[in-house]
Amino acid sequence: MTKFDFSEMIDRRHTNSVKWDVQDHELPMWVADMDFRTAPGIVKAIQDKAATGIFGYEEVPAAYFEAVQHWYATEHNWAPNTAWMRFVTGVVPAISSAVRRVSNVGDNVLVQAPVYNIFYNSIVNNGRHILSSDLVDRDGVYTIDWADLTAKMADPLTTMMILCNPHNPVGKVWTTTELAKIGELAAANHVTVLSDEIHGDITDADHPYTPFASVNDVNAQNSITCVSTSKTFNVAALHAATVIIPNEALRHLVDRGLNTDELAEPNSFAVPGVIAAYTTGAAWVHAMNAQITANKQALTQYTQKHIPELRVIEGHATYLVWIDCRAVTHDTTALCRVIRAKTGLFITAGAVYGGDSHDFVRINVACPAKRLQDGLHRLAQGVTDFQAHA
Repeated sequence: MTKFDFSEMIDRRHTNSVKWDVQDHELPMWVADMDFRTAPGIVKAIQDKAATGIFGYEEVPAAYFEAVQHWYATEHNWAPNTAWMRFVTGVVPAISSAVRRVSNVGDNVLVQAPVYNIFYNSIVNNGRHILSSDLVDRDGVYTIDWADLTAKMADPLTTMMILCNPHNPVGKVWTTTELAKIGELAAANHVTVLSDEIHGDITDADHPYTPFASVNDVNAQNSITCVSTSKTFNVAALHAATVIIPNEALRHLVDRGLNTDELAEPNSFAVPGVIAAYTTGAAWVHAMNAQITANKQALTQYTQKHIPELRVIEGHATYLVWIDCRAVTHDTTALCRVIRAKTGLFITAGAVYGGDSHDFVRINVACPAKRLQDGLHRLAQGVTDFQAHA
């Protein structure tokens, strides 16, 4: 097996990186962006493209969609028809476009808080209402309140649900049974499900994710699935994603929106980058996942030993760790502010994710083990400083 180096301490300061736009002494472990160099096949494909010296308008070739199909067939036991697929410049723009096409102004769009905060923007900015069926934290394990979800699906104003599969920020890998039940409720109540599966490739080895549309025909025919290489391979700035819609009528509706919103044209590096990722990147992803799993375990062990007042939520997906801080404070915005001011560690306060998230912080562990240890020492010191002045 090819050896990949996930210990390389790459200096990303002063590179126009959103994540690393911080002071020289600060350590950012917030936004979902990895500190690992991407897979070699992607780098080569971009270098080859750059060598042509021509960057005119481009079309999306069949090879792009075949690469997506190949990846999902080999990695996730689902071979979606390439005719169901559309290229888009990003998952979030596709979500916003679909919200505008599938729902109407004033409708409810259902989410499950705590959830990725940008979902709220896609809903509110387009004149729809957020309706959350909050996940329930049962001793560190998040579950669905099925009675609540059923009631909110049945609300006549609820026309769409944005599902996070796997779930960010709690790291939940939904089971086939859970996905089937969500799909059944949605279909019975004429609620279209948009499943954001951008974190689907990043799971612990023994907890694979299941694509929502792969579960059964009910799910497939009532869903819009959004996937991307961006999180998996740390290539967000390539601006490439794929929307998969098995239902022909729904596909035409969403497709019309994507073109009206002008989200369907690739940049010069998007197509070769994605094809390379999905055809040459499997070994790299498996190695990356092993490193992420080790990092999550290291964080959990360190916290139990040195910061026992924090409780790490066991998550089997994403490289984002959700930490319960209620034994320290119910105001993690203040906690994060003190931690950053005192130690330079920049992590995300939970409040933006809705639900009970004001009691939590989110930490990105997609970095070399040495950098993670630095972050954990800073976290311990920051919590101590916060408690000393509380």
